[in-house]
Amino acid sequence: MNVVTMGCSKNLVDSELLLKQLNACGLEVVHDSNDQDARIVVVNTCGFILDAKDESVETIMGFVEAKVEGLIDRLYVMGCLSERYKDELIKEIPEVDEFFGKFEFKRMSEVIGGQFNVDIQNSRIQTTPSHFAYLKISEGCNRTCSYCAIPRITGKHKSFPLEDLVAQARELANNGVKELLVIAQDLSFYGYDLYKENKLAELVDQLADIPGLEWIKLHYAYPVKFPYDLLKVMRERKNVCAYLDIALQHCSDNVLTMMRRNIDKEETLALIKRLRGEVPGIHLRTTLLVGHPGETEADFEELKAFVREMRFERLGVFPYSHEEDTYAGENYEDTIPEEVKNARAEEIMQIQLDISSEICDSKVGQVLKVIIDREEGDFFVGRTEYDSYEVDGEVLIPVNDLELEPGEFYHVEITEASDYDLFGKVVA
Repeated sequence: MNVVTMGCSKNLVDSELLLKQLNACGLEVVHDSNDQDARIVVVNTCGFILDAKDESVETIMGFVEAKVEGLIDRLYVMGCLSERYKDELIKEIPEVDEFFGKFEFKRMSEVIGGQFNVDIQNSRIQTTPSHFAYLKISEGCNRTCSYCAIPRITGKHKSFPLEDLVAQARELANNGVKELLVIAQDLSFYGYDLYKENKLAELVDQLADIPGLEWIKLHYAYPVKFPYDLLKVMRERKNVCAYLDIALQHCSDNVLTMMRRNIDKEETLALIKRLRGEVPGIHLRTTLLVGHPGETEADFEELKAFVREMRFERLGVFPYSHEEDTYAGENYEDTIPEEVKNARAEEIMQIQLDISSEICDSKVGQVLKVIIDREEGDFFVGRTEYDSYEVDGEVLIPVNDLELEPGEFYHVEITEASDYDLFGKVVA
């Protein structure tokens, strides 16, 4: 059986949970196999924005063709696209044996494998390289951002019990995981629903106690009501990396209001100042959105100046996508042409390219701790504590006569830099 995962790392965790259940039912399981020789295929879809939806549908149709040709026997679809458009998909793609919503693990396991095992419901078959794994600490979101359909897909924020997460992380560490990537739609809200108070700092502190976990990285914090007690943990626990992924989206008060972000520019600047002040050397990753309805040329110029001034170590930018089932889709007109949105995104990334190049150049001569992910061509490819898998830069070490092991840490002197990547040599 083949499980194919589309979209984000949160979806990947769902696939890993499902793989474990189906394997326990006696099925031989593989993940993201390119071969269409598995007799059962499950496509775990993304339904966030148009491009992701199109990619998911294209993948489904590829397996529909394989089913028609007799290459596979059964085809199932799960995930965000299925949750969002289940009724329409049933009508449009009748070749799919069954569509499941995002949270129907029990029913999926029973339909596909025959049973659901409660005893292993928090266990996973890891699909990432063995030295790192994602830990999803919550599902859903209580925010009301204008452009985002996720709350309507996944529902309200639901924190997973702290003790379950610690047990899951301990099992991963026992299986050889050294780097834990803590993820959620909204890290900043963790614990309020279960414990009536924010528990993110306590969770991270307990994760840091687990033997074998050498790096813990935090992804997808929200700037409003940020849990500042987390910063003490980041500063004092050596295995909690000085790295934070926090999506700011914009800086203009006009656009932030239109986006329904519940924060203004002054508060955003104060947050960034405090993050950098309380965690020396922190590397901030953020995401920006350009072309939102109502974004003027003046707003965009303000955003450009903000990017130049803040000098984020890591930054991504996306052009606005007008989506149904969102506040913006229902209340705003999408008046900014696509070519303008794309041009604005490219302009921001050109600014960031120069910033990233300068930051990389500043690391030349430093000795950094690097984890090796793989050997590729003439290089061993690794990352520093300031880089997350697949989304950030890498450290390239010439193979020469070295025998470096994936999953092991090495001290590397940085000898050269490109716009986003570093080059180095192992030192004693």
